[in-house]
Amino acid sequence: MPLLNVGSLNLDLVYRLPSIVAPGQTLPSHDRQVFCGGKGANQSIAAARAGATVLHAGNLGHDGQPLLDALHAEAINTTLIQTHPDAPSGHAIIQVDDAGENAILLYPGTNHRLTLDQITAALDTLDPHDADHFVLTQNETNRVDELLAAAHARGLRTAFNPAPMTPDVKAFPLEGIDLLIVNESEAHALADTSDPDAALDRLHQRTGGAIVLTLGSRGALYRDADHAKLHTPAQPVAPIDTTAAGDTFIGFLLARLLAGDPPEPALQTATAAAALAVTRPGAIASIPRLNELPA
Repeated sequence: MPLLNVGSLNLDLVYRLPSIVAPGQTLPSHDRQVFCGGKGANQSIAAARAGATVLHAGNLGHDGQPLLDALHAEAINTTLIQTHPDAPSGHAIIQVDDAGENAILLYPGTNHRLTLDQITAALDTLDPHDADHFVLTQNETNRVDELLAAAHARGLRTAFNPAPMTPDVKAFPLEGIDLLIVNESEAHALADTSDPDAALDRLHQRTGGAIVLTLGSRGALYRDADHAKLHTPAQPVAPIDTTAAGDTFIGFLLARLLAGDPPEPALQTATAAAALAVTRPGAIASIPRLNELPA
């Protein structure tokens, strides 16, 4: 029951300062930490911790060994990851001030070196006649539109998380996507409405597949052609850090669907995992394992 994630791999360089640096200003940082992240890596690790067999395809630079180590620690198959010694990995430079506000500069690095040959090699690992799989991608790599089109042409099951949302996503071949997972701002941008129910209907009409709309503390909405709309409430928790909560939700949701859970219990497990993640600091460090969730 494999999950093929053609996704981003980032190093997060976090600097703590008294205040966010203003134009023309120079400030000393009193702390620097390096974390593994990127939506692709986070979602792969979440799915693996939820019990899925995960193959991750992507690109790393000369500084990418910590990311490989993080994936290997979760028994994620990394044979589809290519390393480029002549370039840096994707990374984010994150300033965090004493009040907890942040400013982020995102550099795609080798995440934007995805080739058509890589896409073909990755998709070749899946059998379209075996429905127990998903091809997952986000919007932090290049050639996302070509990947979605190629997967659909092969009859493979696709899941797409259009984050970060950019204007070109509207022109992507969303028709035929089996599972589209969006938050409120992404749904608004794609469906031209701020009404969650209307957004569900419009996005389903376009893709023909299932739609999951995450609502933060209000839980998640779901609809597809075979089920009535579902609303899964969020777990009541006191959040400490919401980093990677959405990625946790996506990884757990796909893992449970691949394990054979119907949509409603899969959504319940995913919301419970996301709720536990926000009670912990960090990104990958906050993602729980399946056996940590309440029964």
